[in-house]
Amino acid sequence: MTNISKYARLLASLLGICLRREPAVTAFLLAAMAVNAVAFAGIGLALKYTVDSMAAGAAVSAAIGGVLAALAYAADRTVSGAASAMRFHVMEKVGHIEIEPGIMRASAELPEIDHLEHQEYLDRITAIRGRSWAIVGSAWNAVEAVSMGVRLILTLLILGAASPWLLLMLPCVVLQLWFDRRAQVRLKRSELVAARNQRAQIHFFKLCISGSAGKELRVSGVGPQLVDRQVAAAEQVRASRSRALIASGCWRAVGWTVFTVGYASVIGLVAVQVADGAASVGDVMMAVTIGALLRGVLDRALQSTSDASGAARVLEPYLWLREYAERRGLSRTDVPAPRRLTDGITLSNLTFSYPGTDRNAVDDLSVTLPAGAVVAVVGEYGSGKTTLVKLLAKLHRPHSGRILVDGDDLAEIDTVAWRESLSAAFQDFGRYQTTFAESIGLGDLRHGTAASLDAAVTAADADELRSRLPDGDRTQLGSAFGGIDLSEGQWQKVALARACMRPEPVVLLLDEPTASLDAPSEQAVFESYMDRAKSLGRSIGAVTVIVSHRFSTVAGADLILVMKEGALIESGDHDELMRSGGLYKELFEIHSASYLGAGK
Repeated sequence: MTNISKYARLLASLLGICLRREPAVTAFLLAAMAVNAVAFAGIGLALKYTVDSMAAGAAVSAAIGGVLAALAYAADRTVSGAASAMRFHVMEKVGHIEIEPGIMRASAELPEIDHLEHQEYLDRITAIRGRSWAIVGSAWNAVEAVSMGVRLILTLLILGAASPWLLLMLPCVVLQLWFDRRAQVRLKRSELVAARNQRAQIHFFKLCISGSAGKELRVSGVGPQLVDRQVAAAEQVRASRSRALIASGCWRAVGWTVFTVGYASVIGLVAVQVADGAASVGDVMMAVTIGALLRGVLDRALQSTSDASGAARVLEPYLWLREYAERRGLSRTDVPAPRRLTDGITLSNLTFSYPGTDRNAVDDLSVTLPAGAVVAVVGEYGSGKTTLVKLLAKLHRPHSGRILVDGDDLAEIDTVAWRESLSAAFQDFGRYQTTFAESIGLGDLRHGTAASLDAAVTAADADELRSRLPDGDRTQLGSAFGGIDLSEGQWQKVALARACMRPEPVVLLLDEPTASLDAPSEQAVFESYMDRAKSLGRSIGAVTVIVSHRFSTVAGADLILVMKEGALIESGDHDELMRSGGLYKELFEIHSASYLGAGK
């Protein structure tokens, strides 16, 4: 399907949504554009009829023509004003109710998170962020372009029928508009030239009033210099804009001079025809009226056509996102997620790489995570630990290899059911600015209870935090909505509690779950999580996977995986790995030495 047909189908569907959401208003807008297409021509014809009737001494006909001209003008202005307000209403409503939620669903409901790390996707989201109204408006721009095109064609037909000389007004108007566009381009170019100095001006101003920078400014004494730089940047912006305003004013003056001379000459030629009997006085009146307004008609026609063609700026990314969501969307399968594990999880030749990189984040990894085991994953930064956790959560699709869950391919297991059977705490956890209870309850919306909330808070060592909240569980978190802000460690405890809401996950994923906690809290949380992991392992064969740089925690795992540059280079329990004398022993001894040094 060509791009033109894609855009046409999209514009038609957007108008269909408008008709479904606001049938009366949409019908009025379509009727208004049809009226506007013919009303302008009606004004000119009615005025011609009025003047010719007056010249012929037909008073009744002249009165009727005057009434018709007034009605045509009133219809044009009244309908245009009402349509403008209603059009904005429809664009806002459909944009906020249909388009924006659709964009959010296309992002939030995709089964994987590859798109959130995909530059093409992020660029397009940025292009349409906050512009859902413009997407709807593009459909109305196209309808208006057709309406204004019809209006312009009818106007030219009427002028040409009255006198071919009147068509000379069109090139005069075109020239004036060309000069006007040159003036606008000059102004826009000046804004680009001044942009850097304007950013500097704003930057220096913010520095001078910033609380965080204020201490250093006063100690270093550079405040006056910043003020001088701000003034210099502001003066450069002013000078650039002044030059642009003078230049654009000159362009506009030339354009209006061309239009005025041409307009007056054409009217003079028609007046000569009247004197010769080749045209009527009504033709002159029509030419004067329509000619004076022709500039506005042509400008609006060009503008609406430009708006319609320029809509690709929002339609292209919107179409791309819709097609991407359709390709990568969730597909339900018949393979259920297990409620318990008997054999475990087997990773077979698992390989994955991120877009734009030339090496694998996980490289041909094969290992079995036994049912009921606590598995620790260690390695240097960038070794693939977090990527492995995300593959287990089905947040990425492996490029090759398989993940088998009790013999079933994870790719074939229903994604929604799999996600409901696991719990996870990630290093880059979410900070949901809602109430304390809701922020934790998001961990299990379907089965969350007051008892499970209490248990989750205790498991995350967040009882003390809870007791200090001014409104208890109803306390609003985050300053954006007038609530209390939490420290990094407190936010992480909320995230950890959220990960404890599901009572019996068959897989528990912990990616640096205590990176922001102090040592006592970290110890308490790990003890709680390890007790829970072992209990779940005994009862349902749950597998717990922990990514941690704290080797004191890692040492107690049933199985330790040591990764380097995406590859699994060692595996075993703590004693086996220490005896082998490989990378694990090296990292463990470095960690131990750093803690001993810190304690001296």
